[in-house]
Amino acid sequence: MENKKPLILISNDDGYHSKGLRSLIEMLSGMAYLLICAPESARSGYSCAFSAASPLRLKLRRKGEGYEMWSCSGTPVDCVKIALSQLCGGRTPDMVIGGINHGDNASVNTHYSGTMGVTMEGCMKFIPSVAFSLCDHRDDADFTPMTQLVKDITRKVLEHGLPRYVCLNVNFPVVPDGVKGVKLCRMAIGDWENEVVKCRHPHDYDYYWMVGEYVNQEPDAEDTDNWALTHGYASITPTRMDVTAYEVFEKLGYLTE
Repeated sequence: MENKKPLILISNDDGYHSKGLRSLIEMLSGMAYLLICAPESARSGYSCAFSAASPLRLKLRRKGEGYEMWSCSGTPVDCVKIALSQLCGGRTPDMVIGGINHGDNASVNTHYSGTMGVTMEGCMKFIPSVAFSLCDHRDDADFTPMTQLVKDITRKVLEHGLPRYVCLNVNFPVVPDGVKGVKLCRMAIGDWENEVVKCRHPHDYDYYWMVGEYVNQEPDAEDTDNWALTHGYASITPTRMDVTAYEVFEKLGYLTE
Protein backbone atom coordinates (compact mmCIF):
# COMPACT_ATOMS: atom_id res chain seq x y z
CA MET A 1 0.00 0.00 0.00
CA GLU A 2 1.38 3.39 -1.01
CA ASN A 3 1.86 5.57 2.06
CA LYS A 4 2.66 8.78 0.19
CA LYS A 5 -0.79 9.14 -1.35
CA PRO A 6 -4.07 9.55 0.53
CA LEU A 7 -5.84 6.29 1.26
CA ILE A 8 -9.49 6.01 0.18
CA LEU A 9 -11.57 3.03 1.30
CA ILE A 10 -14.37 2.28 -1.18
CA SER A 11 -17.36 -0.04 -0.92
CA ASN A 12 -20.89 -0.25 -2.31
CA ASP A 13 -24.08 -2.30 -2.17
CA ASP A 14 -24.22 -3.39 -5.83
CA GLY A 15 -21.27 -5.77 -5.54
CA TYR A 16 -17.61 -5.67 -6.50
CA HIS A 17 -18.49 -6.43 -10.13
CA SER A 18 -20.79 -3.41 -10.67
CA LYS A 19 -20.19 -0.81 -13.37
CA GLY A 20 -20.71 1.99 -10.86
CA LEU A 21 -17.81 0.77 -8.76
CA ARG A 22 -15.56 0.25 -11.78
CA SER A 23 -16.41 3.75 -12.99
CA LEU A 24 -15.57 5.26 -9.60
CA ILE A 25 -12.18 3.54 -9.60
CA GLU A 26 -11.43 4.99 -13.03
CA MET A 27 -12.49 8.48 -11.92
CA LEU A 28 -10.30 8.49 -8.82
CA SER A 29 -7.31 6.70 -10.29
CA GLY A 30 -4.17 8.66 -9.46
CA MET A 31 -5.80 10.82 -6.77
CA ALA A 32 -5.20 8.33 -3.95
CA TYR A 33 -4.44 4.72 -3.20
CA LEU A 34 -7.80 2.97 -3.56
CA LEU A 35 -8.63 0.09 -1.24
CA ILE A 36 -11.84 -1.51 -2.42
CA CYS A 37 -13.76 -3.99 -0.29
CA ALA A 38 -17.23 -4.65 -1.68
CA PRO A 39 -19.89 -7.35 -1.30
CA GLU A 40 -19.45 -10.44 -3.46
CA SER A 41 -23.01 -9.94 -4.74
CA ALA A 42 -25.70 -7.25 -4.62
CA ARG A 43 -26.73 -6.12 -1.13
CA SER A 44 -29.13 -3.27 -1.91
CA GLY A 45 -31.41 -2.23 0.94
CA TYR A 46 -29.10 -3.54 3.67
CA SER A 47 -28.68 -0.10 5.25
CA CYS A 48 -26.41 -0.42 8.33
CA ALA A 49 -26.93 -4.17 8.81
CA PHE A 50 -23.92 -6.27 9.75
CA SER A 51 -23.34 -10.00 10.19
CA ALA A 52 -23.57 -10.81 13.88
CA ALA A 53 -24.15 -14.56 13.55
CA SER A 54 -22.38 -15.60 10.33
CA PRO A 55 -18.66 -15.91 9.54
CA LEU A 56 -17.27 -13.74 6.74
CA ARG A 57 -14.97 -14.54 3.85
CA LEU A 58 -12.53 -12.22 2.09
CA LYS A 59 -11.15 -12.76 -1.39
CA LEU A 60 -8.59 -10.68 -3.27
CA ARG A 61 -10.12 -10.11 -6.70
CA ARG A 62 -7.45 -8.01 -8.35
CA LYS A 63 -4.54 -5.72 -7.60
CA GLY A 64 -3.04 -3.08 -9.85
CA GLU A 65 -1.13 0.17 -9.90
CA GLY A 66 -2.61 2.29 -7.11
CA TYR A 67 -5.45 0.01 -6.06
CA GLU A 68 -6.50 -3.37 -4.72
CA MET A 69 -9.97 -4.91 -4.79
CA TRP A 70 -11.37 -7.39 -2.31
CA SER A 71 -14.78 -8.99 -2.06
CA CYS A 72 -16.51 -9.86 1.20
CA SER A 73 -19.34 -12.34 1.72
CA GLY A 74 -21.16 -9.97 4.07
CA THR A 75 -23.02 -6.68 4.00
CA PRO A 76 -21.72 -3.25 2.93
CA VAL A 77 -21.08 -2.37 6.57
CA ASP A 78 -19.26 -5.68 7.06
CA CYS A 79 -17.01 -4.66 4.16
CA VAL A 80 -16.02 -1.42 5.86
CA LYS A 81 -15.49 -3.03 9.26
CA ILE A 82 -13.38 -5.88 7.94
CA ALA A 83 -11.34 -3.60 5.68
CA LEU A 84 -10.51 -1.28 8.56
CA SER A 85 -9.57 -4.25 10.73
CA GLN A 86 -7.75 -6.51 8.27
CA LEU A 87 -6.75 -4.66 5.11
CA CYS A 88 -5.55 -1.18 6.06
CA GLY A 89 -2.35 -2.29 7.72
CA GLY A 90 -3.00 -0.17 10.79
CA ARG A 91 -3.52 2.95 8.71
CA THR A 92 -6.73 5.00 9.00
CA PRO A 93 -8.18 5.86 5.60
CA ASP A 94 -8.26 9.54 4.71
CA MET A 95 -11.74 9.07 3.28
CA VAL A 96 -14.50 6.47 2.89
CA ILE A 97 -16.63 6.46 -0.26
CA GLY A 98 -19.80 4.48 -0.96
CA GLY A 99 -20.87 3.94 -4.57
CA ILE A 100 -21.30 4.82 -7.25
CA ASN A 101 -24.78 3.45 -6.67
CA HIS A 102 -27.10 2.38 -9.48
CA GLY A 103 -30.22 4.35 -8.49
CA ASP A 104 -30.78 7.42 -6.33
CA ASN A 105 -30.52 7.50 -2.56
CA ALA A 106 -32.41 10.73 -2.00
CA SER A 107 -35.09 11.44 0.62
CA VAL A 108 -36.07 8.46 2.81
CA ASN A 109 -34.02 6.11 0.62
CA THR A 110 -31.15 7.33 2.78
CA HIS A 111 -32.39 5.08 5.58
CA TYR A 112 -32.59 1.92 3.46
CA SER A 113 -29.47 2.32 1.35
CA GLY A 114 -26.49 0.01 1.70
CA THR A 115 -24.43 2.68 -0.06
CA MET A 116 -25.31 5.08 2.72
CA GLY A 117 -24.61 2.28 5.20
CA VAL A 118 -21.01 2.30 3.93
CA THR A 119 -20.81 6.05 4.34
CA MET A 120 -22.42 6.17 7.76
CA GLU A 121 -20.10 3.43 9.03
CA GLY A 122 -17.10 5.46 7.91
CA CYS A 123 -18.59 8.56 9.51
CA MET A 124 -19.14 6.73 12.80
CA LYS A 125 -15.44 5.87 12.72
CA PHE A 126 -14.74 9.63 12.42
CA ILE A 127 -13.50 9.33 8.83
CA PRO A 128 -14.70 11.90 6.24
CA SER A 129 -17.24 9.90 4.23
CA VAL A 130 -19.26 10.47 1.05
CA ALA A 131 -21.88 8.46 -0.86
CA PHE A 132 -22.27 8.89 -4.63
CA SER A 133 -25.41 7.74 -6.45
CA LEU A 134 -26.83 8.10 -9.95
CA CYS A 135 -30.58 8.17 -10.67
CA ASP A 136 -30.28 5.25 -13.09
CA HIS A 137 -30.85 1.64 -12.04
CA ARG A 138 -29.67 0.10 -15.29
CA ASP A 139 -26.68 -2.25 -15.13
CA ASP A 140 -25.11 -0.41 -18.07
CA ALA A 141 -25.82 3.11 -16.77
CA ASP A 142 -23.53 5.85 -18.09
CA PHE A 143 -21.55 7.34 -15.20
CA THR A 144 -19.26 9.42 -17.42
CA PRO A 145 -21.12 12.75 -16.92
CA MET A 146 -20.43 12.48 -13.18
CA THR A 147 -16.66 12.30 -13.56
CA GLN A 148 -15.61 15.89 -12.95
CA LEU A 149 -18.00 16.51 -10.06
CA VAL A 150 -16.98 13.26 -8.35
CA LYS A 151 -13.33 14.25 -8.67
CA ASP A 152 -14.00 17.79 -7.42
CA ILE A 153 -16.03 16.70 -4.39
CA THR A 154 -13.50 14.01 -3.47
CA ARG A 155 -10.59 16.43 -3.77
CA LYS A 156 -12.35 19.06 -1.65
CA VAL A 157 -13.26 16.59 1.09
CA LEU A 158 -9.70 15.25 1.17
CA GLU A 159 -8.45 18.82 1.50
CA HIS A 160 -10.97 20.26 3.96
CA GLY A 161 -12.46 17.23 5.71
CA LEU A 162 -15.99 17.16 7.15
CA PRO A 163 -17.45 18.00 10.56
CA ARG A 164 -17.41 15.10 12.99
CA TYR A 165 -20.51 12.90 12.69
CA VAL A 166 -21.50 14.45 9.36
CA CYS A 167 -21.24 12.64 6.03
CA LEU A 168 -22.39 13.62 2.53
CA ASN A 169 -25.14 12.01 0.48
CA VAL A 170 -24.49 13.04 -3.15
CA ASN A 171 -27.00 12.21 -5.88
CA PHE A 172 -26.77 12.89 -9.62
CA PRO A 173 -29.68 13.20 -12.05
CA VAL A 174 -29.76 11.71 -15.53
CA VAL A 175 -30.06 14.67 -17.89
CA PRO A 176 -29.23 14.68 -21.63
CA ASP A 177 -27.75 18.18 -21.61
CA GLY A 178 -25.58 17.77 -18.52
CA VAL A 179 -26.04 18.68 -14.87
CA LYS A 180 -27.08 22.32 -14.36
CA GLY A 181 -25.06 22.66 -11.18
CA VAL A 182 -24.80 21.45 -7.59
CA LYS A 183 -27.15 22.32 -4.72
CA LEU A 184 -26.79 21.81 -0.98
CA CYS A 185 -30.15 20.35 -0.01
CA ARG A 186 -32.15 18.93 2.82
CA MET A 187 -33.75 15.51 2.63
CA ALA A 188 -37.20 15.66 1.05
CA ILE A 189 -40.20 14.43 3.02
CA GLY A 190 -41.60 11.45 1.16
CA ASP A 191 -42.70 7.86 1.56
CA TRP A 192 -43.17 4.59 -0.27
CA GLU A 193 -46.65 3.33 -1.18
CA ASN A 194 -47.95 0.01 -2.54
CA GLU A 195 -44.83 -1.67 -1.20
CA VAL A 196 -46.02 -5.29 -1.19
CA VAL A 197 -47.34 -7.30 -4.14
CA LYS A 198 -49.02 -10.58 -3.27
CA CYS A 199 -48.73 -13.42 -5.80
CA ARG A 200 -49.92 -17.01 -5.97
CA HIS A 201 -47.39 -19.74 -6.67
CA PRO A 202 -48.34 -22.69 -8.94
CA HIS A 203 -47.57 -24.97 -5.98
CA ASP A 204 -50.51 -23.37 -4.17
CA TYR A 205 -48.96 -20.97 -1.67
CA ASP A 206 -48.70 -17.19 -1.47
CA TYR A 207 -45.48 -15.27 -1.97
CA TYR A 208 -44.69 -11.57 -1.90
CA TRP A 209 -42.54 -9.05 -3.76
CA MET A 210 -41.28 -5.91 -2.03
CA VAL A 211 -41.68 -3.19 -4.65
CA GLY A 212 -43.37 0.17 -4.13
CA GLU A 213 -43.76 3.63 -5.58
CA TYR A 214 -41.99 6.62 -4.08
CA VAL A 215 -44.16 9.68 -3.43
CA ASN A 216 -42.62 13.10 -2.77
CA GLN A 217 -44.88 14.78 -0.22
CA GLU A 218 -43.50 18.25 -0.94
CA PRO A 219 -42.81 18.42 -4.69
CA ASP A 220 -42.73 22.23 -4.75
CA ALA A 221 -40.17 22.66 -1.95
CA GLU A 222 -37.10 23.97 -3.79
CA ASP A 223 -34.61 23.27 -0.99
CA THR A 224 -34.89 19.46 -1.15
CA ASP A 225 -32.83 16.77 -2.83
CA ASN A 226 -35.84 15.52 -4.80
CA TRP A 227 -36.48 18.98 -6.25
CA ALA A 228 -32.83 19.41 -7.24
CA LEU A 229 -32.68 16.05 -8.99
CA THR A 230 -36.01 16.56 -10.74
CA HIS A 231 -34.79 19.91 -12.08
CA GLY A 232 -31.42 18.71 -13.35
CA TYR A 233 -29.13 19.54 -10.41
CA ALA A 234 -26.82 17.28 -8.46
CA SER A 235 -27.81 17.28 -4.79
CA ILE A 236 -25.53 17.21 -1.76
CA THR A 237 -27.28 16.46 1.52
CA PRO A 238 -25.15 16.75 4.68
CA THR A 239 -26.27 13.83 6.83
CA ARG A 240 -25.57 13.58 10.53
CA MET A 241 -25.21 10.52 12.71
CA ASP A 242 -26.64 12.16 15.82
CA VAL A 243 -30.37 11.62 15.22
CA THR A 244 -31.45 13.30 18.48
CA ALA A 245 -34.44 15.61 17.92
CA TYR A 246 -33.12 18.45 20.06
CA GLU A 247 -35.83 20.85 18.90
CA VAL A 248 -38.61 18.89 20.65
CA PHE A 249 -37.00 18.60 24.08
CA GLU A 250 -39.21 21.36 25.49
CA LYS A 251 -42.38 20.00 23.88
CA LEU A 252 -41.74 16.56 25.36
CA GLY A 253 -40.94 17.82 28.84
CA TYR A 254 -44.25 16.41 30.07
CA LEU A 255 -42.75 12.93 29.79
CA THR A 256 -40.52 13.53 32.80
CA GLU A 257 -43.07 15.33 34.97
